[in-house]
Order: sequence, then C-alpha cells, then structure tokens
Amino acid sequence: MNLLTYIMHLAGSGASAYFSAVQIRDIKTRPNILAGFQLAESGSVPFLTSLSQRAAAEGDTWLCEKLAKHAEDEKRHGQIFAHALKQLDKKVRDFKSQSSDKSKNSSGEKKSKQRSSFFGTYYEGYEGEQLKAENIDWNVFMASTYILELDASKDFARMAKALPENDSKARNLKLGMLNIAKDETTHAAYLYEAMNRRMGAIEVQQLIDEWRQRKVNAITAYVTNKLQAKDNAPSLVEEDKSSEKEAELVVA
Repeated sequence: MNLLTYIMHLAGSGASAYFSAVQIRDIKTRPNILAGFQLAESGSVPFLTSLSQRAAAEGDTWLCEKLAKHAEDEKRHGQIFAHALKQLDKKVRDFKSQSSDKSKNSSGEKKSKQRSSFFGTYYEGYEGEQLKAENIDWNVFMASTYILELDASKDFARMAKALPENDSKARNLKLGMLNIAKDETTHAAYLYEAMNRRMGAIEVQQLIDEWRQRKVNAITAYVTNKLQAKDNAPSLVEEDKSSEKEAELVVA
C-alpha cells in the first residue's frame, strides 16, 4: 500500500468510524444501523453457503469447511442484531410485502441507485452476474472479502466501545458486537491463508493492495454522499408488533 492510499485509508476509516459510533450510540438512530447490520450479515449466508458447495464440488475440502463455518457465523450475527432490535421493540422492515405494490420500473430505479452506493464503487467494473457465487473469481472473492472482514472486525469493536454502559440492553449488544468482531478477525485470517494457498506472497500483497484502494474509493464515495445528503435511504426498521401481543398475553 502506497503512502497516499494509507493516509486516505486512515482518513476514510476514521470518518466512517465516527459516523457509525454516533449512530449506534444514539438510541434514536441505533435501530436503523442495527437493521442494516442484520440484513448484511444474514443476507450473506446463502452466498457463502453456495460458495462452500462450489468449493466442495471443486475438491477443496479445506475451503468448503471454512466457508460453511463462515456462513454459520454470519447467521448467528444476524440473530444477535435481530435480538437487539427486538429489545428495542423494532424489527427489520418487510420490504417484500411493500414492494409488491410498486412497479418494476420503480424497482429498477432503486437497483440503479444501490449500484452507485458503497458496494457499487467497491466492485466497480464487475457486473452482477460476475459476482454471483457460481461465477465469481476466487481471487476476487477472497481479496475483497478479506478487506471487508478485516475492517469490520475493527469497526464492530469501536462501535461496541461507543455504546453506553448504563443500559442493560446496550451492554448486551456490546458483548455481542465484541464477539462478532472476533469472528470477523477469524474470517479475515482464513481468507488470507486461502489466498496464500493459491499464489505467492507478492501476488497476495498486490491483490490486497488493489482491494484496499477500492475500499478507500468506496469509503470516500460513501462519506461524500453522507456529507452532501445524497444518501437518503428509507428507514430499515418498523415497530415490532409481536412485543405488544406478548405484553397483552401477559396482562391477560
């Protein structure tokens, strides 16, 4: 990694970490960021499971097992965030039922906007078909995910420390996020080993440098959109009616 990229990495990560810490510390914005994490963690499970099956079909038992464990971890992470939301009487919004009333054109516009967001910048140059589990180049998957997992381990640890200590729900979430951070470190480690099993040390470093630069670009785009108020995404949460029903049953 060259000096400029390193400086930009520190600046971008610092800005992103500050924004995330403020969001998760504030009880008003915490539900939305938790919902985003739940969707991201749970949403990766089918992808990782398919990759594990692909590795098995290709005869790579070691990678198959690592990916299967990765998928299990992500599923558990999603459950941790779902539980934290439930404690706040919130849940992830049911977008499927809401989208049934919208036209295909509107859906297409949404996809276009999503493509220009963080991941659109991170995977710039790659079409959706190229990023599917059955098609993605192993080197692309390993390097891009390595960077994301490595950074996520630090981000979750920072956010956990930002949570207040005087609230039992926040303390439980803090413990959960610290455990998630450890898992992300483990994921980054196996992905790094996987790259070294496939290529030499110099090639691995070149690949990591490429995706580090891509992450810097993506973070820069993300922060810029935030500062310019272009990232006006809808709320990801809604009231959890099941909590009210449970309360009614207890009273009855």
